Amino acid sequence: MAGCAVRPSLWPPGEGDQTSGVEIPGSREVVVMVHDGVVLLDVAGPVQVLHGSGGYRVRLASVDGRAVRTDVGVPLDVELPVHQVRHRFDTLLVPGYALATAQPPPALVAELPRLSGLARRTAAICTGAFLLAAARLLDGRRATTHWAACADLAARFPAVRVRPDALYVRDGPLFTSAGVTAGIDLTLTLVEEDHGPERARTTAKYLVVFLHRPGGQSQFTVRGSTTAVPGSALRRVLDAVAADPAAPHTLATMAAHASVSERHLTRLFRHTVGTTPIRYVERVRVEAAKTLLEATHDGVTRIARACGFGSDDSMRRAFLRGIGITPAEYRQRFRSAHPTPER
Repeated sequence: MAGCAVRPSLWPPGEGDQTSGVEIPGSREVVVMVHDGVVLLDVAGPVQVLHGSGGYRVRLASVDGRAVRTDVGVPLDVELPVHQVRHRFDTLLVPGYALATAQPPPALVAELPRLSGLARRTAAICTGAFLLAAARLLDGRRATTHWAACADLAARFPAVRVRPDALYVRDGPLFTSAGVTAGIDLTLTLVEEDHGPERARTTAKYLVVFLHRPGGQSQFTVRGSTTAVPGSALRRVLDAVAADPAAPHTLATMAAHASVSERHLTRLFRHTVGTTPIRYVERVRVEAAKTLLEATHDGVTRIARACGFGSDDSMRRAFLRGIGITPAEYRQRFRSAHPTPER
């Protein structure tokens, strides 16, 4: 049996694809760059979309042409070393690496400008954006990555215009996606661009995913991602807001708590947190409300009051600004299977 060359019966007639070394006339060639430590789902998700859509020939390439081991220990066979890719092809896919792992070898990054120049378009999945940035391919361009790595990407590569809430970003021939499963969203967009919305929609339905997922990746963030210097004036304010989100945290009260002027506090927030003091308070209140929406049966009115919002409508507007969906939509997606009864 030829492995992934066999069309699974799950797909409707005319769908499926050859992802082995057999070339199909008219298929678009996709080269996926992999190395030890690559995130398995960053590879498997997009490849499954391309396979299900049909019309693509997918080839895995590594620096030396040898098989690689993914972040979860599963080995991936490789078709060729990257130095053998010397012809024009359709799409270069650059999957990501676990945040805790070491950087991939310089040889991989060094090959990216050449390979991207041969490809019609280049797409980075999740933390694959760091590889494109290291190769200077994202300088002056908009990009995104996993929500937990956006601040790091912006700090390490200030020439990149990071969009932290986007599920995926296109800037010219370069695409970047948010974390892990957002690679599926991005690849469905590529399929839609290549073959039209109907084929992309059919593929999405068979994968049981949205063709266009509602909301941005902010809806998936977790609390505690903001840092500051321990013991600093800003740290005191951040801790006070986190400890009691519902308190009346005005610019004046926060500045007094930090023993600095309102203007200086605003500068500290913009430089360290990347937003204004008032927007930060709103962000913390949204995070607190998300926790209650996930874990309790409490009504939206009760949660709005408990988290410092003046009304249901104020909380709704804050949710839409911050994460792109309403409190009710958030609860529907992330509610615990066994929430705490209403108090």
